[in-house]
Amino acid sequence: PVWWLPAWLREMCTRLMRGFVVDGASGSVMDVPVPEPAEGEALVRVLVAAVCATDIEIMKGYMGFKGIVGHEFVGVVETAPASHAHLVGKRVVGDINLCCWDAASCGTCAVGGARARNHCPKRTVLGILNKDGTYCERLTLPVVNLHAVPDGVSTENAAFAEPLAAAFRIAEQRVVSPKDREA
Repeated sequence: PVWWLPAWLREMCTRLMRGFVVDGASGSVMDVPVPEPAEGEALVRVLVAAVCATDIEIMKGYMGFKGIVGHEFVGVVETAPASHAHLVGKRVVGDINLCCWDAASCGTCAVGGARARNHCPKRTVLGILNKDGTYCERLTLPVVNLHAVPDGVSTENAAFAEPLAAAFRIAEQRVVSPKDREA
């Protein structure tokens, strides 16, 4: 399709993708660089990106987020570290909370383990806090945050994994216990 372009321009075009970029209370679709996976990360091609109320609030200026919005998605792993090569070509969903796992820095993750990931003071949150999100063609996430979608689950249904996980997370936190009584 772009064979007629000069080589330098073809190369540049392959390093760009379309993304919905929010800057405060405004946003637009634009060409942005394809992200480069850091150590321990996979490059994921987005198949489906869902919209939730948080995304709409961010687009209105909530939290002053600047970047690519969105956090509910299904994608296909394009590249992964050798230790997770089995994920390449697989459909995945992702845990949106990226914590530091650095026991020396704050200890939250080391003490609380996986349950503390939402409270890590150094965390980033996909499409919400300091990490570009899913309203784009490709994204990067740590492989530990990726979960393979079973073959019997449709891509459209798998897009509900994040809101379902959020609902279960509320129950995990035991906000209300059987001994609590209404005042």
